[in-house]
Amino acid sequence: MTRRVENNLFPAHRADELMRRAIGLTEGTMPHPNPRVGAIVLTPDGEVVSERAHIGAGSVHAEAAALADAGSAAKGSTVVVTLEPCAHHGRTPPCAEAIIEAGVARVIIGTLDPDPRVSGEGIALLENAGIEVITGVEESAVLANDPAYFHHRSTGLPFVTLKTALTLDGQAAAADHTSRWISGPEAREDGHRLRAESDAVMVGAGTVISDNPRLDVRIDGYEGRQPRPVIVAGRRPIPEDAALLARDPIIFTSGSDQPGLGDVEQVTAPGPNGVDLGAAIEYLGEEGVVALLIEGGPTIAGAALRAGLVDRIIFHFGAKLGLGTGLPAITGTFETIKDAQAVTIEQVTTVGTDIRVEMTIEREM
Repeated sequence: MTRRVENNLFPAHRADELMRRAIGLTEGTMPHPNPRVGAIVLTPDGEVVSERAHIGAGSVHAEAAALADAGSAAKGSTVVVTLEPCAHHGRTPPCAEAIIEAGVARVIIGTLDPDPRVSGEGIALLENAGIEVITGVEESAVLANDPAYFHHRSTGLPFVTLKTALTLDGQAAAADHTSRWISGPEAREDGHRLRAESDAVMVGAGTVISDNPRLDVRIDGYEGRQPRPVIVAGRRPIPEDAALLARDPIIFTSGSDQPGLGDVEQVTAPGPNGVDLGAAIEYLGEEGVVALLIEGGPTIAGAALRAGLVDRIIFHFGAKLGLGTGLPAITGTFETIKDAQAVTIEQVTTVGTDIRVEMTIEREM
């Protein structure tokens, strides 16, 4: 559903420019499970009078905040917004109604909202009120700005990223299980940025036992929210002094709850070989986890990939050679070339002394 802007006030290049500006307003925001949304209000003669981004669930939506800032200048205005205005009552009133009540004349929208509570209803409300609606402006850029949200609302599942560090010859750790540090400080900081972009970070019990990680974001100056830890434990006991227990984790087991862990949330999701990862990820999606980062280790990486649960892979190849067989990044047996998983290499960059390879996997919806 795409309509382009071509009139004296809003030629296509002007609408594109304003939409990119609206996207830019969302930089640094992490409002999941809500979408990243930026909105701009312009006077009838095209002057920008206000612009806002949605900060988080429960806070005022971008359109309503920008309209409030504009005040009486909103009458007869044009609103440029990255996502279709909502049409349902949640923690805040519908933005489509706020736009109508403000007397807005035109709304330029980046893309429709796949949320079934909206999905065209917001546009219908606006058009029924006599407001001109234009959609599909810089749509690909809007989708790329928050891919996890669009994936989650379309499938009900989190957008799953698998991240690991390995040597140039494919070893995730030495035979004695040591792996610090395969990658350099710049690559490790990139890993922390991936955590900052995620709602939850998942590891297996083996990683908790061997590394005792915190799975938090540790970047100088970072003040955003921390991702929630997720532990796939199966029947392996989690140490009572594990650092993650102080960070409100979700622990998936394949049997009864583990004792001695206090009031930590434990979810039983039994599968034929331990935890049913598909059921676990579905549960996380229902709990509002929009972006999930899997950090390890090799067993959970292999299980997630073989189950078709991974959407994106990021490998940090450290500037090192293992010079032998240690521990692979992905466990399992590579029986025949026909078993290989085809990927699309999206980007290859250097990060400090290391190589960062980003890949995507297309899976059936």
